[in-house]
Amino acid sequence: MNKEIFSRFISLVGEENFNKLKNKKILVIGLGGVGGFLVDSLLRCGISNFTLIDPDKYSLSNLNRQLLSNINNVGKYKVDVFKEHILSINESASVEVKKLFYLPDNNDIDFTKYDYVIDAIDTLKAKIDIIYKCHQNNVKVISALGCGNRMDPTSIEVTDIFKTINDPLAKRLRQELRKLNVKKHKVVYSKELSKKVVVDSSNNRHSPASSIFVPSVCGITIASVVIKEMLEL
Repeated sequence: MNKEIFSRFISLVGEENFNKLKNKKILVIGLGGVGGFLVDSLLRCGISNFTLIDPDKYSLSNLNRQLLSNINNVGKYKVDVFKEHILSINESASVEVKKLFYLPDNNDIDFTKYDYVIDAIDTLKAKIDIIYKCHQNNVKVISALGCGNRMDPTSIEVTDIFKTINDPLAKRLRQELRKLNVKKHKVVYSKELSKKVVVDSSNNRHSPASSIFVPSVCGITIASVVIKEMLEL
């Protein structure tokens, strides 16, 4: 690793703290509007060990908000594009990729291998499974909640899932976590009321309206929380 790349960040947190980050193992599930910005932010803070999970390829509809999306990347797997991106900045990084649509019954992921797990997906069943398994194994985990149908990045907050408002996904998640006796869980979400829009469906998956403003800020916020917690700042 060429530390000159990270010299400005090292000046901010100190050499000892920066060296701690090199050995941290991070699992990111979901490389959409939120996941892309959070991975890039962690990379630029010196995180060197990533496992990235996402089943999707870039499409034209991603270009308005997803970090590495462009005409040349349309049709390419997001995890492959991000691996190349990470290594273009930190050539000594370790990047494992899985082209996987995460569901409770289709994976063999050992969450205990990781120092931090980041849930940046929008499938309720999958989110519940990730959160529950991490809490059961005392693995640090944080979730992104709904960013679609919103325009105000200043409404992003870091809080506990049981303190969220104005988020239908959070409401359903709270209900399911109570059943599993999960009493607290850190999330980054928007308290902005979502706009009423016509939902487009393709491949049996709903696609809410979205801009770059909220997902990007949510992703960068998650990255800052993860870095500060790992460095105990």
